Amino acid sequence: MEISRSTLGLAAGIAGTLFLGYCVYFDQQRRKDPLFKKKLRDRRRAAQQGGSARNLGGPLPDMSDHEAMQRFFLQQIQLGEELLAAGELEAGVEHLGQAVAVCGQTQQLLSVLQQTMPAPIFHMLLKKLPEVSERLRASMKASGASLQEEDVE
Repeated sequence: MEISRSTLGLAAGIAGTLFLGYCVYFDQQRRKDPLFKKKLRDRRRAAQQGGSARNLGGPLPDMSDHEAMQRFFLQQIQLGEELLAAGELEAGVEHLGQAVAVCGQTQQLLSVLQQTMPAPIFHMLLKKLPEVSERLRASMKASGASLQEEDVE
């Protein structure tokens, strides 16, 4: 039994209409919820406050724990790349700067980043690097962690 193109098109159209109706129905139910606006405001407020906490990408690792430093480094690289891809240049450069600041082989990493990043973004990173390193040092001192010059470059 062969299904004609028109039958297949009609079935796809009906399925699309049902899906759209399903989305509209649940969107209306969500908006009718008396707590919707409160939840939305709370979520936006949390996201705004999380923006400043997001600058350091979570808790700083123990500088003596090599695995924790490596996880932090990889997390910062990944966040930086994702934010740059999403068009959030400042935040992406901030995270990449933190990765460079905790990297043990700073020059090699900067060389790789220079080859892979557009020149204007790489220059933003170079300008931001001293500020990020200093902020990282300050937060490490505030947390009571011992910091050596070779740990943060």
